[in-house]
Amino acid sequence: MIVIKFIKIIIIIHNNIPLDKCKRNKLYLNYMKKLKGFTLIELLIVIALLGALAVGLLAALDPFEQLKKGTDTGVRNMVSEIHGSAIRYYAIKNSMPWGLTTMSGTAASRISDINAIVDTGELKSDFSTLAGDGALSQIIMIGGADSLTVCYQPKSKSFRSDNNTKFDAEGGLASGCPSGTASNCYWCVN
Repeated sequence: MIVIKFIKIIIIIHNNIPLDKCKRNKLYLNYMKKLKGFTLIELLIVIALLGALAVGLLAALDPFEQLKKGTDTGVRNMVSEIHGSAIRYYAIKNSMPWGLTTMSGTAASRISDINAIVDTGELKSDFSTLAGDGALSQIIMIGGADSLTVCYQPKSKSFRSDNNTKFDAEGGLASGCPSGTASNCYWCVN
């Protein structure tokens, strides 16, 4: 019975058999209710819109900038950790790990000083291993008999624009910093 009505509806629609508008609309609506799903065109339009939204979202988030931010956050934490541990070392020993002389260099080149801080328990024993040579080589240490400045140069735009990114490689104030485009600005802890 249902199959016969369905066939009648198809015949009426395809052959344009004249019916009054009310009856034709009712038959068409019944026909459309039996069809469940979307047409190919509708699906393609939805897929195209989702693709456009995905491209816009990807451009807004910039995954490479997010990776740089993550790296900068890790290095900045190491800078603060090295500085804080050296100050605690000074409080315990009444001298800096490098003694009364002044020193300057990357944290990777000053590994003996970092190991002296590790020996007092102010840094974890595997600090150098966990930090890695790549991160330690980005960190600059400048110290005197009773002072220490630890710096690094941010890679991400947002960290280069940070108000604390205003120093040069020696820990002094740099002109034109902070700037998201300047390449001579460092983030330092004094």
